[in-house]
Amino acid sequence: MVGALLTQQGFVTEGYSSVAMRNHWTSYYKWLQTGKWTWLAFVHQFTRLALPVLNVKSVYLAIDDTLTLRSSQKAPSSKIHHQHGNKPNLVRFVRGQCWVSLAIIATRINGDSVALPLLSRLIPGVGNTGKLVAANSLIRAIYHLFQGLKVTVLVDSWYMRRHFIECMQSKGFHVTGQVRIDTRLYDIPPERQLGKRGRPRKYGDKYTPKRIAHLKKTEATLKLYGKKQTIRYRSKLVKVRFLEGRMVIAVWSELENKDGAWKPARLFLSTDTALTPVQLIESYGRRWSTETMFNQLKLQWGLKEAWQQTRQTLHRWVHITNVAYGILQLLTCINSDEVLHLCQLSPWRKNEPITAGLIRKRLARILMHVPIQSWMNLKCKKISVLNMPIYNGSDG
Repeated sequence: MVGALLTQQGFVTEGYSSVAMRNHWTSYYKWLQTGKWTWLAFVHQFTRLALPVLNVKSVYLAIDDTLTLRSSQKAPSSKIHHQHGNKPNLVRFVRGQCWVSLAIIATRINGDSVALPLLSRLIPGVGNTGKLVAANSLIRAIYHLFQGLKVTVLVDSWYMRRHFIECMQSKGFHVTGQVRIDTRLYDIPPERQLGKRGRPRKYGDKYTPKRIAHLKKTEATLKLYGKKQTIRYRSKLVKVRFLEGRMVIAVWSELENKDGAWKPARLFLSTDTALTPVQLIESYGRRWSTETMFNQLKLQWGLKEAWQQTRQTLHRWVHITNVAYGILQLLTCINSDEVLHLCQLSPWRKNEPITAGLIRKRLARILMHVPIQSWMNLKCKKISVLNMPIYNGSDG
């Protein structure tokens, strides 16, 4: 894990070469392939580490998927996928591996949101299993660690389905996400008149575009997607048809362009009806940090080069990389002199921002030739503070 933390490439050999290993490199390959350990327990330990550091009562979890391009059919679960990102330099259908990831959204010292990857699941190449099944599996594997906390799951329109939302609410989680603008929404039905025959109405009047346009419009300036933006929104407490009449808060939001024009409206729903419209928009804006997470994992932590011959070995190595990335990002959320010192690489530069890349560069200087095995207490099989060499502030 320390080797994956220091290298920018996703090869096991690069991680092996980054630190002073005691055994031959084949031992670590065999440990990845046939070792008796589970990456799920590894992720549980990282989650138990992150929650006390973040020290929050409201937790935001984000579920999103990404695609790593592959040219070989021999790669695990490699198949043809639709490139829904509409990138101009790629064709519509590409070969690759689809990953569905679960991340916890943390807040840095400067107030920016950052995503810490917890679990990732590779969509199988065969069988009737898709992204919704993978998303439910990720939550089911880790939800017990958030007992006693208010948890909100942030998803895009792909995961806003009745089965997924009901599964989340059965675990006590709220769901906030974007849906189609033409989703059928209804008013609360009027009370049934005394003595009137027939079954009581389940839905009230439908919200048509004409009715929505007559709702009260509010304009505000919020920090969304990394910068301040002007928005205008309308909100209403409604019943949703695809949720079988469940009460949710609906917000129609529009963003202002640089030219002063307004982008087409987007519709957001949240099962947490106690939220205000501004809180709903801000909470959903936290989901954007997963895009930065995927970009950094692919380009700077080597997810796009991660290659193993079997699904299990690939899952193991990817989760080691995810936890290594998450530890560095977790350090950027801590306000301490030790973390600040790690970011001071250039003495002529003062007040540099605290980023995971700067912390990794300093740790690479410190840990490149440190015998990691000396940290392990062989008697209790744990990392012992007494066995760690004391860092005196130099890079030696």
